[in-house]
Amino acid sequence: MKKLKNVLLIDDSESDNFYHARKIKKLGITDNIHICFSGEEALSYLKSELDGIHPQPTLIFLDINMPGMNGWEFLEEYEKLELSQQGEVVLTMLSNSIDERDRLRAQQFKSVHGFYSKPLNENYLNNILESHFKNYLL
Repeated sequence: MKKLKNVLLIDDSESDNFYHARKIKKLGITDNIHICFSGEEALSYLKSELDGIHPQPTLIFLDINMPGMNGWEFLEEYEKLELSQQGEVVLTMLSNSIDERDRLRAQQFKSVHGFYSKPLNENYLNNILESHFKNYLL
């Protein structure tokens, strides 16, 4: 199985990030997990460059309810980024919200490819891999 280049977790909860990172590592889908604790931090990370190349995560998990810039505000700014900063990304919402309006709102963003309830589990991860990364499952 080919591994994903980079997974980005955007969540203000340290314990959620720790748990989700462990789940992702346990499945062995990537060697690179980057954690940002706010929308602002994530945008700075995506705009950053190393040797002229942006980080371009392959998969992003985004929380909705965060202090400062929330998930919706992050998405509005994210969709304005250059493609080279967005990368080959599958962006999924990962939230405690059970409000159907949040699920519907997420569908209005062209960059969002899923809405999952916390905590991240193997079924969600396998579903995302099968839906968006079939070529990685060889």
